[in-house]
This record gives sequence, structure tokens and C-alpha cells, in this order.
Amino acid sequence: MELRFDEPRRPLRAVATVLGAVLALAVLGIPLGLLWAALAPDTPVLKTAEGAIYAEPQPEQPIAADGWFSLLGLAFGLFVAFALWFVLRRRRGPVGLLAAVLGALVAAPVAWQVGRRIGLATFDRLLATAPAGQAFSKPADLRAGGVDWVLGVLPVPHGNLLLPAFGAAVMYTLLAGWSRWPGLRPEPDPTEFSWVSAGTPAPPAAPEPPAPDATEPPRG
Repeated sequence: MELRFDEPRRPLRAVATVLGAVLALAVLGIPLGLLWAALAPDTPVLKTAEGAIYAEPQPEQPIAADGWFSLLGLAFGLFVAFALWFVLRRRRGPVGLLAAVLGALVAAPVAWQVGRRIGLATFDRLLATAPAGQAFSKPADLRAGGVDWVLGVLPVPHGNLLLPAFGAAVMYTLLAGWSRWPGLRPEPDPTEFSWVSAGTPAPPAAPEPPAPDATEPPRG
């Protein structure tokens, strides 16, 4: 039996793979938030003595902002699972699924915070300095999602912030279920790999049996 000294390092490699994927996907949350801010409409508000109020009794813009984030987040999760399925070919299985789900789960709050801050400084300035009765707009924000802090240190997303992770889990599971390889990883081509060492001579081939009509050689 051949000893492999790198076997204890395999769990560490799996952890490094998951952490690297999570960090990369967290960075991708930045363009996702910018895209959401560009597509989600701002909400018209009016300045009053008590603060800002909606310019319309029942505005549709906050609902549209939640809808755009839900659609973009779900599409982002599907894309993440599809991309990691091919990028992490050697880590297909639980490691790849964990990387996709955790990465999408971290990218969603990043996208939310990046998107909601586009134009927020202008809104805060107008809210503090504008006279009563002036109309301006409030940047997009989420009402159907957010982050709860457990014990003040552990952020737990909820609402439509969970949709990217849900989409990633569904897509990765479907890819694994429809995979034609039982082990999820492509089988190596037998013509490219040889398990026989180059220095080991090949065993001699066994002699072929004589044909049925062959003449028996004379015995001396």
C-alpha cells in the first residue's frame, strides 16, 4: 500500500477552496449592487417638519426595488452555481455546494449595502437642509429583506437576501442530479494515464492456443 503524505491536507484544501470562493463571490456582490441601484427606481418624497414622507399615498417604487433585487439575486445564485460547477471541477460535491451557497449568502448583503448607498448621501443632505414642502427622491432600499444580528456579533440575512443562496443551491443540486458521472467529476481518459511504471517491464504475453486443425508436431 502506498502512503500519501498529502492526505491530511485535503480538508485544509477544501476549507481554502470554500473561503476563496466566498471572498471572490463577495467581491462580485459589488457590481450586483450597482446594477440593482441602476434598475430600481427612486421613491419621490416630500420634506415636512417631521421629516420626509412619501409624495404618493401608496408608492410602487419600494415594491419595484424589492422585486428587482429578488430577480437579480435569484439570477445571480443560478449563475454562481453554474460557474462554480465548471471552475471547481475537482471539488464537485459537498465542497462545491457549500462554496456556492455561502458565497451567494455573503454576496447578497454586500450588494444590498452597495446599492442602497448610491445617492444616500444626497438624500441625507436634502433631508437635513431642504425647506418644508420641497420634493426630492429617496434611493432604493429593501423592505422585504435585511440582516438580523444574533448576540450582536453574528449577522443573519433574512427575506429576499436569501434568494441568491436558494438559487445557487437549487441549480447546483440540479447539475449534480443530471451529471453523467457517478462521482460528479469527469472520469480520466484511459489513453492519457498509465498505471504501469515506465521502468517496469510488461509481462510476456501468453502463447496462443493451437488451431483445431493444426498438425501435431512429431514426437522423437
